[in-house]
Amino acid sequence: MSRRTDNHHRAASICREATGLPHRTCLGWAEAGLITRSRPVPEPEDEAQRALESLLVAELADGLREHERRDGALLGFTSARPARVGLTLALHPALADRVLATVLPRIDERHGGLRGVPGLRIVATGGSWALNQLQGRATVALVHPDPDWRPLLPEHGDGLMQVWRRDGHRLHPAEAAELTGRAGSGGDPGSVRAQDWLNSRLLRRPGLLGAAGAVHGSANVYTHGGGDVVVEWCCGVERDELERRLRRSGLAKRPDRIAERLRDQPWFPGEIAMGGAFVTLRRGPCYAPHPTARRAH
Repeated sequence: MSRRTDNHHRAASICREATGLPHRTCLGWAEAGLITRSRPVPEPEDEAQRALESLLVAELADGLREHERRDGALLGFTSARPARVGLTLALHPALADRVLATVLPRIDERHGGLRGVPGLRIVATGGSWALNQLQGRATVALVHPDPDWRPLLPEHGDGLMQVWRRDGHRLHPAEAAELTGRAGSGGDPGSVRAQDWLNSRLLRRPGLLGAAGAVHGSANVYTHGGGDVVVEWCCGVERDELERRLRRSGLAKRPDRIAERLRDQPWFPGEIAMGGAFVTLRRGPCYAPHPTARRAH
């Protein structure tokens, strides 16, 4: 086997492990020059797509509860088919409706505030479904193991006004304000863009992220104020090993357009930093009551 062929297979193996796609698909991408060993997972070519994927990660990390996550699908997806334009995600059947209810925008009429991803709309396209951003062409296609699946979409009620139902083709003022002020008056636009890179890459690597939930099927995933992502689990893959796999997949590879920061050097084990943005991995003790679960620790 030539060195070039060997590099193609290595890139394909990393891609397969990260995305859950067949090896032959990833190998075809490697042979076509779409992926390499240093960049083994295709990335979006524009910032709007990356921002949409990042917002989806933040909402799902905070919106899905630990007991709701299934079979290591920590963000609700079992595999990803990433592309330079768009992204296709395979929904876990037990989480499909919950995922949509979490990310579709709604206003809390009792306590105020917008929940979900601002500007997100769900669109039926010839028997399949997609999540589109109203502004621009950012989109995430959804696939379900049941070809006849139709989502059970949330209705108005329980103090929630479903913005996507009422304003299907234009932004609600609350959505426009949220998108305009994403970085915040005292925020750091550079670190926001860097977090978009990290979050987008996480979404495109469900196979790697799922290793944290492989033993119990779930893990604790959350963000700090919608920013950096934290993954906490107890059993199965060691923290250093999961970090190694994520780094090998290119998660922390800094793009030229993202400035290097002094804080990019990790302060503690399990911290993956890039451009002022972070993903933190924490493996702690197991409190599962079943003895076989404890033995997997």
